[in-house]
Amino acid sequence: MAEVILNNVSKRFGPDTALDDVNMTVPDGSFVVLLGPTGAGKTTTLRMVSGLDAPDTGEVSIGGRTMAGLTPAQRDVAMVFQQYSLYPHLTVRENLEFPLKSPILRTPKAEIDRKVGEVAEVLQISHKLDNKATALSGGEMQRVSIGRALVRNPSVYLMDEPLSSLDAKLRSDLRIELKNIQANLGATLLYVTHDQIEAMTMATHVGVLDKGRLVQFGTPREIYEDPVSIYAASRLGQPRINVLPADVFAGAPQGAAFIGLRPEQIRQGDGQECFVERVEHLGDQTRLHLKFRAHDLITVTDAHTTLTHGDIVKIQPANPFYFDAIGARLA
Repeated sequence: MAEVILNNVSKRFGPDTALDDVNMTVPDGSFVVLLGPTGAGKTTTLRMVSGLDAPDTGEVSIGGRTMAGLTPAQRDVAMVFQQYSLYPHLTVRENLEFPLKSPILRTPKAEIDRKVGEVAEVLQISHKLDNKATALSGGEMQRVSIGRALVRNPSVYLMDEPLSSLDAKLRSDLRIELKNIQANLGATLLYVTHDQIEAMTMATHVGVLDKGRLVQFGTPREIYEDPVSIYAASRLGQPRINVLPADVFAGAPQGAAFIGLRPEQIRQGDGQECFVERVEHLGDQTRLHLKFRAHDLITVTDAHTTLTHGDIVKIQPANPFYFDAIGARLA
């Protein structure tokens, strides 16, 4: 496997800036998740690494080797797209075998059979191996698409929201399997998603992108517990961080315009009064939707709480985040 480095990479499409001077190091053997809304530059980053697009400025290197001028095939990467891309006239088995039969890999038949069998079992498609790709459901097609990447042993795996079309249970199962596969192979994996749970549970590192700029890069815990801005803080955490004017509680530092409160930063039992708007029982926890001085707050409480709409609870902040007027974190 290999370290991936983006050095001052920028990319424009007409008047739009897709990537703006991005510097990022994907460590060898890491599982890096890129987070951000549509248009943040996540997929463009994958395309820069894969060679499907070339940067306007800057360079990409894999394993210490610059990728300038190299085609996707020469880069030894495997990419899984958001929309499955299969050969419709081939069976599932033949689709999975196809990368291994390339003149570059020249994989022996026994090894092909072994790898295809193992991947099919992991992806729960062993019973579909002899079906034509056109006879599969959308979720099954995406599993085959993921399998086409997994059967190979490339320098880097690139995945663009590969689980988004799957049902909730299979998505949960494959999150675990993908992480196990990546860890067992020691693979370098760059993964795009909108799903915070995928980022928190699978990533060794998270890159937060905003309008083509990399605003923070670190472990999921670092970004959750030490965000550099309101924007970065809002990328991780369910329920989402509460952001209120800094003066709604006493003790805001000089220059603070906003206070950020995650559920664990809201202490219940004393302090200022809130009105309970709604109670969501989620099994292992209960979410409280509160109204505090005309501001909406969401926090969590005991799973077996007896609170209900109309009740009053008292809250106060505990080690909150403070941000300035443009949303940058204050020390």
